[in-house]
Amino acid sequence: MSNNLTTNLSLEALLSASEDKQRNGLSRTGHTIVAVFLGIILIFGSISNFIVLVLFCKFKVLRNPVNMLLLNISISDMLVCLSGTTLSFASSIQGRWIGGKHGCRWYGFANSCFGIVSLISLAILSYERYRTLTLCPGQGADYQKALLAVAGSWLYSLVWTVPPLIGWSSYGTEGAGTSCSVHWTSKSVESVSYIMCLFIFCLVIPILVMVYFYGRLLYAVKQVGKIRKTAARKREYHVLFMVVTAVICYLICWVPYGMIALLATFGPPGVVSPVANVVPSILAKSSTVCNPIIYVLMNKQFYKCFLILFHCQPAQSGPDVSLCPSNVTVIQLGQRKNKDAP
Repeated sequence: MSNNLTTNLSLEALLSASEDKQRNGLSRTGHTIVAVFLGIILIFGSISNFIVLVLFCKFKVLRNPVNMLLLNISISDMLVCLSGTTLSFASSIQGRWIGGKHGCRWYGFANSCFGIVSLISLAILSYERYRTLTLCPGQGADYQKALLAVAGSWLYSLVWTVPPLIGWSSYGTEGAGTSCSVHWTSKSVESVSYIMCLFIFCLVIPILVMVYFYGRLLYAVKQVGKIRKTAARKREYHVLFMVVTAVICYLICWVPYGMIALLATFGPPGVVSPVANVVPSILAKSSTVCNPIIYVLMNKQFYKCFLILFHCQPAQSGPDVSLCPSNVTVIQLGQRKNKDAP
C-alpha cells in the first residue's frame, strides 16, 4: 500500500508539472533562457538610457529641439526597463507571473504606454530630422513645437492604452505567462476591433511616416551629392547608414511582435506557440537597448560629448556650450535650381 501511495504521489507530481509546463508554455530551462535575455536587456537598456540622461544634464549644447525627442525616447525606454523588464525578469526566474491580477493590468498598461510613446517619438523624429536638414537659412530653433511634440506623443499613447482599462479589450498575461499585454487571443468584437486599431495607428502609421520622411531625406542628400560629389559623398553615406540602420532596427524590434499579435487574434486557437510568442516580445524589449545606440551614439554631437564624459577625449574648456559643437548641415532642396539659374 505504501508503494502504491508513493507511485500515486509521483504520478500526481508529474501530472502537476506537466500541467504547469503546458499552462506556462515553457520548461524550467526555457524560463531560465528568457530570464538571461531579459537580464541582459535590463542591464544594458538601463545603463545606455541613463548615460543619455546624464549627457543631457551635463552638456547644455545638446538641449536643442530635435534632441528633446531623443530625451523623450530615452525616458520612455528607461521607464520600460524599470516598470516592465524588471518584473518580467523576476517572473521568468520564478517561472510564473508574480504580480497578481492588478499588477498584470498595470504592467500591460504601463509598458504599452511607454512603448507607444517611444514609437511615436521615433516617427516624429524622422519628420524633425528631415525638416531640420532641409531648412532654409535663418529659421531658428522652435522649442515650443518640440515640447508640443513630446506632449503629443504621451497624449497619443494614452488615447490608445487607457481603453483596455475601461472595457475596450483588456490586459492579461501573454506568451509563457511571465509578462502581460493586451489580451491578443480574445475573439470578442471589442478586443478584435481594438487590436486592429492599435495595429494600424500605433504600428503601421508610424512605420509609413518613418519610411516617407527618411526616404525624402535620402533623396535630398542625393540631390546635393549630384552637385557637389566630393564634398557631399561622405555625408550622403553617413545619412544613408543612419537611416537604413534606424528603419531596419525599428522593423526588427516591432514588426514581429505586431505580426504575432495579429496571428494570435485572427488565427485558430493555439496557432502561436509560447516560444513563438516570447521571441517577438524579447525583440520588442530590446529596442530599449538599440534606440540609445542608433539615435545617440551614432550622432556625432552626442558621441563627442560621450567621449568627453568618460575622459576618452580631452575637454578644451569644460562642459559648456563651446564643447561638442553641432555639425548639422542644412540641405537646401532648391540649391540645384538656384545654381543653374542665370
